[in-house]
Amino acid sequence: MKKLIFKNIISEILLFLFLSLFALTIIIWIIQAVNFLDLVSEDGHSFSIYFKFSLLSIPKILSRILIFVLFISIFYVISKYEENNEILIFWTNGINKTQFINSVLIFSIIFIILQLCLNSLIVPKTLDLGRKYIRTSGIELFPSLLKEKKFIDTVSDLTIFIDKKTNEGKLEKIFLKDKYDDENSKIIIAKEGQILSKNNNYYLSLENGKMLNLEKKNTNIIEFSESELNLSLYSTKTTTFPKIQEINSEEILECLVSYYKKNKNYTKRNFVCNESSVQSVNKEFFRRFINPIYILLVTFIAASLVLKSKDEKNYLKFKYFIFVLGITTIILSEVSAEYLNFDDALSSILIATPFFLGLLVYFTLFKKAYSKIKI
Repeated sequence: MKKLIFKNIISEILLFLFLSLFALTIIIWIIQAVNFLDLVSEDGHSFSIYFKFSLLSIPKILSRILIFVLFISIFYVISKYEENNEILIFWTNGINKTQFINSVLIFSIIFIILQLCLNSLIVPKTLDLGRKYIRTSGIELFPSLLKEKKFIDTVSDLTIFIDKKTNEGKLEKIFLKDKYDDENSKIIIAKEGQILSKNNNYYLSLENGKMLNLEKKNTNIIEFSESELNLSLYSTKTTTFPKIQEINSEEILECLVSYYKKNKNYTKRNFVCNESSVQSVNKEFFRRFINPIYILLVTFIAASLVLKSKDEKNYLKFKYFIFVLGITTIILSEVSAEYLNFDDALSSILIATPFFLGLLVYFTLFKKAYSKIKI
């Protein structure tokens, strides 16, 4: 009978959680996807690349909102049971409040494991895959990059300026600077031009212009009536080196072990771990492996709602306190990694404080629960 009662409330929590996760993820994804349109309008990538990149951001969204949605789900369902007097079913069947909260805490372990899998495995992999899509894709919508009376430097090593762009695609008064390296470049000025597509590649056809070659030891000017620039040889300024969120967890751990063993320069793939980057690595380690433990803490806070019944004095104040405490803990879990210095002992104490307080409150409350509540 006890298992059946717990099965019902867990089913309601899961149903509310999955529906909330789905709705909130879709809303955030749509808002984020609109921002990703810059990949099309400013970087010249195709809509297929844009769509793949935006889809691969969904695991990251899930990992960020899971703790919040879990807290709200537990809080909402327990509140509903209390308001409808359904919570009495537990007490009348010999389940005390300590057992109830312990059972909910055990249930939350599933989500700690899920959060760890998302943070340490799935999110880095999908973010890295999304970055690879952009890095390896060409500029498929080059004409959309060109704007009148605006310097365009989205393309790596190439700056373009056009004075006028007609509806037929003709370009007038064109300026280009093509930088080969730090010491050599060329400047092209042309009266007219247009973008041509040949064999799935874009070419910039130029007419009636001059080319100024700026080399370290030589400078020369060449006049031309027609010239063509192969735009497929250029790429956008997409990040070449992976961001810290895209580094797999094995490399993150190897970096920290190597650094704290006094091997100050650990390099693997395009990831350089040294004294200047270890702070970011520490923060990422916290987000992936420490943050999920906060799930246990916010679950305990939400489940503690059963410690007062709606007929008791100050129940509403207690309910609001539980809600505010839970939200504050979630915010703390998000900002801790960002603002704490991991080389500082005080910071480590601040990170550990919520967990110690949680344990203290847990044993204090349940000591009272065992002595006073025999329901």
